[in-house]
Amino acid sequence: MSIITHTPADLARTGPLAPPDVRELSRPLFRDGPEEERTDTSNTGDSWDSWDDGDTTHGYWRKLISTDLFAPRTDASPEDRRRLSYQRLRAVNAELPAPERLAGDPRGLAALHEWTAVVDGATATVAGIHYNLFLGSLLDDTVSPPRDLRPFLSLDRVGTFLCTERAHGNDVAGLETVARYDRDRAEFVLHTPHEGAAKFMPNTGPAGGPKTAVVAARLLVDAKDHGVFLFLVPLRDVDGLLPGVRVSALPERVGSPVDHCVTSFDRVRLPRTALLQGAHGRMDPDGRVTGAVRSPRRRILHTIGRVTVGKLCMSAATLGGARAALTVAVRYAHTRTISGPVLGERVVLAAHRTHQAPLLRGVATAYAMTFLHRAVVRRWLAHEAEERAEAERLVAVAKGWITWQARGITLEARERCGARAMFPVNGLAEYPANIDGAITAEGDNLAIWCKAGSEMLFGQELAPAAGRATGREPLTDPVFLRRLLAADERRWHAAARDELRSAPGGDPLGRWNAASSSALRMVEAHAVGRAAEAFTAACASVPHAATRAVLRELCALFLLERIEPRAGLLLAEGALTAAQVTALPCVVRELTARLAPYLQGLTEAFLVPEEYLSSLPLLTQR
Repeated sequence: MSIITHTPADLARTGPLAPPDVRELSRPLFRDGPEEERTDTSNTGDSWDSWDDGDTTHGYWRKLISTDLFAPRTDASPEDRRRLSYQRLRAVNAELPAPERLAGDPRGLAALHEWTAVVDGATATVAGIHYNLFLGSLLDDTVSPPRDLRPFLSLDRVGTFLCTERAHGNDVAGLETVARYDRDRAEFVLHTPHEGAAKFMPNTGPAGGPKTAVVAARLLVDAKDHGVFLFLVPLRDVDGLLPGVRVSALPERVGSPVDHCVTSFDRVRLPRTALLQGAHGRMDPDGRVTGAVRSPRRRILHTIGRVTVGKLCMSAATLGGARAALTVAVRYAHTRTISGPVLGERVVLAAHRTHQAPLLRGVATAYAMTFLHRAVVRRWLAHEAEERAEAERLVAVAKGWITWQARGITLEARERCGARAMFPVNGLAEYPANIDGAITAEGDNLAIWCKAGSEMLFGQELAPAAGRATGREPLTDPVFLRRLLAADERRWHAAARDELRSAPGGDPLGRWNAASSSALRMVEAHAVGRAAEAFTAACASVPHAATRAVLRELCALFLLERIEPRAGLLLAEGALTAAQVTALPCVVRELTARLAPYLQGLTEAFLVPEEYLSSLPLLTQR
């Protein structure tokens, strides 16, 4: 085990770290949980959830993206790339023994996103929409008579999901598309009342062939509004759009091309069976709506409950992009040479600490992001019904933190590779743009963090206090550093409560505005703290001593980078001493020097397919 140290001098006296084992590094990254929690179905030959190098949830998809069909095609036109994303979607589907199993498997869905996003963000997007939002919503409806899902399971028809409107992004409770029930004909009339109610950005273009949508619309029976429900709506067949469906393509956006469109409906008639039902609500043939959730505003949260798994998928996609970007940048740093300090000498970029350090910070963060995501997926899979709200909040908090960190990592990786990395053919240019999409999709990060912060203010106990520092606490001890993060979370939690209570009454928005800044800092500290817990747990699970030591110091580096900006307030509260604050930069510098020799091994453990890396001119042409 790594020696716990107090000062940079103590760190230096421990000597260099022994080389880690890449396989041992990769195991906690891609092992989904304890062995006993996983189902071993390797004898069936059709599993993506058993642990074996070639047949894990992750190994399953990693193998697929290594095939020729998934080779980068950034030279193709946007239209050709849109069609290619659906060809790849069908290749994904052909690999599945039962597509409905994937739709019901959050872990498998997240892994699919994690790997397809490495090579094509558009494939990850259309796969997530079809399997999670569309097919998952249909499968969640266990109240309605059985539907014929064969066209969607075979991908004879691609599924899409229409929720967001021009005038209503995160404001899903305000959706204005309506589905009015016609009692005489036992049909719904789906209608877009004005341009602001048009569905914005669903993949409803002609690429991919015939399509059917799950559409969020307000259920109107007589004069009563029952809130938002989902409806199954055919959009286009082999001959084009169906009557009453209007689709116009949106301009090209940055990132991998997706057939994003604006979609509206002109009095489209649907059978009564088009309504998706569940515990949140159901409708009798006579138009009587019943359900366990009586509030129309709360009903929407149950109706579109699939977006929580969508948040896990968005987070996973950015994980794949961030790890791939780091792998490319680190490999480039060890092959690209520049003039050295001695005339005529050439040195690799990685020889410079100024180049190593930001990449190493990114690697430490990528490990933390990955371990947090694994922990959150396990929490989501294990939660009980009464724990759903807390589990949903954790998913949202993790989604915000992971996707924001991923954007920073991919931008840093692109910059470290210079001008050549600005060309999409070299694999780095599209990652930040694709991550921007994930930051916005399934709930804009800032909006979902505001919701989480408001819930946490009085719905969650204050984090433990750190206690007064003695100066003897080891600055490389992840347990001590985790306590400091808890103290920071506690401070902002208490501040937000005070600010909310002291604000004038009668103005709910004004009171939230007064507390929102502190509340968001609380959420950020909470996210980092949960990542720290997942990181330390992963370290403890590694049996190989040298690998465990490197991971432990990488965890310490990750935490120290988060503690440094908080050091002033922690000093003011007595959680750190002045000497400890002064020593922080030196300890970070020493940890960076100790870990730098293992930068390549740390990224090799990300297992980015060699087939993909060898296709990038940046890494193959001198």
